[in-house]
Amino acid sequence: QVQLVESGGGLVRAGGSLTLSCEPSRNIYSFDHMGWYRQAPGNQREVVATLTASGLPVYADAIKGRYTISRNNAKNTMHLQISSLKPEDTAVYFCNAYYKMDYWGQGTQVTVSS
Repeated sequence: QVQLVESGGGLVRAGGSLTLSCEPSRNIYSFDHMGWYRQAPGNQREVVATLTASGLPVYADAIKGRYTISRNNAKNTMHLQISSLKPEDTAVYFCNAYYKMDYWGQGTQVTVSS
């Protein structure tokens, strides 16, 4: 069973930035792909950004420019940097990884105040 542990969420003022982290319980190279999703109140879960097995980032059209997905191979972690935060970025952010099946973290809350 794979576990994904997210961290880094919190309450941030608009215009600020933060970095979310995801630490999987198995080697990051073993996944076919990994990514970040978010779910705002009343909305469905949506993809934010993904990383292919080779580390190529793919971003959702709606969020290009302020989000950066990356991984730290030495620390076996994946990250999501969000800059110029807006109230509409408020959501629970989930780490996702795929190896034979989808795995999800518990989510980390990001709240942006205006």
